[in-house]
Amino acid sequence: TDYELQVVTLCKAFTFHVKQVMVKEATQLLVQSLVISRLDYCNSLLAGLPLRAIRPLQLVQNAAARLIFNLPKFTHVTPLLHSLHWLPVVARIRFKTRTLAYKAKNGPAPPYLMAMAKSRAVPRALRASSTARLEPPSLRTHGRQASRLFSVLAPRWWNELPLGVRTAESLAFFKRRLKTHLFVMHFSE
Repeated sequence: TDYELQVVTLCKAFTFHVKQVMVKEATQLLVQSLVISRLDYCNSLLAGLPLRAIRPLQLVQNAAARLIFNLPKFTHVTPLLHSLHWLPVVARIRFKTRTLAYKAKNGPAPPYLMAMAKSRAVPRALRASSTARLEPPSLRTHGRQASRLFSVLAPRWWNELPLGVRTAESLAFFKRRLKTHLFVMHFSE
């Protein structure tokens, strides 16, 4: 009968869609555990590198996003990264460096990192004393590669953050606000 045919057709369509969703979720889980975790591992060491050095990592992330959605090689990837809630590699590096700066400023961080993140001292009680800024080091004491040092980049990138992000009450709030800030910066274009 027509009802039986409709039920069979509906079941086939449902099974097809469930398999597609399951495959996409499984692929996403595998890509995040095998590829994205490798991109994030020690990526703060890449801070300050020129974009041409970071571009191959971005291409890997783009390929991973296309793999999850099963799209061809030349598909525009920005909407895919947005829907996956993935920051571009450059933003991931800044996220990691700023998270280390938060830990160095507020704890818990190793003493050598805490020594590199000094709060800006304000001589008098000014409005600027409550802005939670870090003191950048003197560049005269460092060599040519000073612009890549954590002690130089962390205060610079930290001080660029909005006050609401810098003054987060906890590491969890800081990470949430920082990711939102970076997400808006990179995907609002």
